[in-house]
Amino acid sequence: MSTNPKPKLAVWKFASCDGCQLSLLDCEDELLAVADAVDIANFPEASSAVVEGPYEISLVEGSITTPHDAERIQQIRKESGLLVTIGACATAGGIQALRNFKKIDDFLSIVYARPDYISTLDKSTPISEHVYVDFELRGCPINKMELLEVLNATLHDRKPNIKSHSVCVECKLRGTPCLMVSKGIPCLGPVTHAGCGALCPAYNRGCYGCFGPQESANTPALSKRFQDSLGVTQPDLVRAYRNFNAYAGAFRKEAEKHETKA
Repeated sequence: MSTNPKPKLAVWKFASCDGCQLSLLDCEDELLAVADAVDIANFPEASSAVVEGPYEISLVEGSITTPHDAERIQQIRKESGLLVTIGACATAGGIQALRNFKKIDDFLSIVYARPDYISTLDKSTPISEHVYVDFELRGCPINKMELLEVLNATLHDRKPNIKSHSVCVECKLRGTPCLMVSKGIPCLGPVTHAGCGALCPAYNRGCYGCFGPQESANTPALSKRFQDSLGVTQPDLVRAYRNFNAYAGAFRKEAEKHETKA
């Protein structure tokens, strides 16, 4: 029997809804195997018990929105061997990054009775804008099986086998006809990273881009198709790209381009 201590795993939360952390708990039967392979040393969502770092693996959920967040992520990076960001908030700023396109003072004055009590940054930003990130796992929320794959790959010192194709490929794999071709429904599937199993298109709903832009996403071509064939207006194009991953590079640039034309 090995006497080597199990690697310590920490799960951290910043500005988010906790959904991606819950994906780890949703692993159910597989969670027993995870707990057997690692020492879950810091996971407030699951236990109040905390083991001090350093940690071999840190999973980070949420975006950086306050000065305190910006300081805390630096300390977490120092205490972590491998830092993995999980979910749209951590990888792209999340739905809260919609504030990045307006003046933050306007929101503060509308939402809070005493804005002077609020300490916040002008923008909601992904973790990678503040510290080095070893791996990004996308989704809103993440796919729990992909999370298990990242943990398994880390424990066995190999590259995670995470899909790199678009949601369109997932539609083909499950036999779902293209909604844009067959029903004229706008869908972000051609420019969105796979991972959801093409859930929305399977129920006749266009992809919302929950997993963020695919690498080298051809957003200009998709926008042209939306406009020329589906009659999507400039304001609706902006809204299509400004969703869970509004601040992700390809989506942000495409939305800004059409916002100036609206």
